Amino acid sequence: MNLDFIDFTFLDVLDIILVAALLYYIYRLLKGTVAINIVIGIAFIFIIWKITQALHMEMLSGILGYLLSGGVIALIIVFQQEIRKFLLMIGTTNFSAKRSFLNQLKFLQTEISSEVDVETILKACIKLSKTKTGALIVIERTSNLDFLVSTGDKMNASVNKAIIQSIFYKNSPLHDGATIIRDNNIIATRVILPVSDNTQIPARFGLRHRAAIGVSEKTDAICLLVSEETGAISYIKDGEFVLYKTFDSLLDKLQEDVMA
Repeated sequence: MNLDFIDFTFLDVLDIILVAALLYYIYRLLKGTVAINIVIGIAFIFIIWKITQALHMEMLSGILGYLLSGGVIALIIVFQQEIRKFLLMIGTTNFSAKRSFLNQLKFLQTEISSEVDVETILKACIKLSKTKTGALIVIERTSNLDFLVSTGDKMNASVNKAIIQSIFYKNSPLHDGATIIRDNNIIATRVILPVSDNTQIPARFGLRHRAAIGVSEKTDAICLLVSEETGAISYIKDGEFVLYKTFDSLLDKLQEDVMA
């Protein structure tokens, strides 16, 4: 069989790898959000458009072509938050941290273990919840949070239930603001987070909730929040918060997202 017509070079391999990495980051950004359904719908329309072109169905392919080309601006408007977050994710990836570049490309690995002891963090939050002690913990993932660390007090302590509880103790000088955790280390306390300007946030939620939502909108960090009024534990990711009623369900969600 003559395969001379196949011209497969190193640049082709590099092209495939870069496209795979791009698709992985896009999937990671949209995973678990409503936006993923929109992307699937667009992909479905694109496939139908290509099929109609191949079958020379001029009218339908023309309509779909105009729909796709004219919808670019609309997509930019709809996905402006995701686009901003995607660019931030690419620009601030922790390549200098302990985790190597290959650890960032987790789709190349068969098994990944979380470096963050989320069970200890969650148990500390439950203790704080019982005394209605307000707390806001930010767990760093891919997006580098050094730009936020500089707004608070730097710290270098391994994750420990007693330390977390003492940080948010009401008379502690460190309790105000957020605490950031990276690679199972508490790296900063009293951190000032960007407050969300989302007008859809219910008025009953205070500054702590808005700050947690704000940082999760601008980065891929995940937050655990303990309400000072009710003691309820909220889980915040991608600008959305959920109240989990059981320890196991929240622990499973935390482990899944920290490893993702």
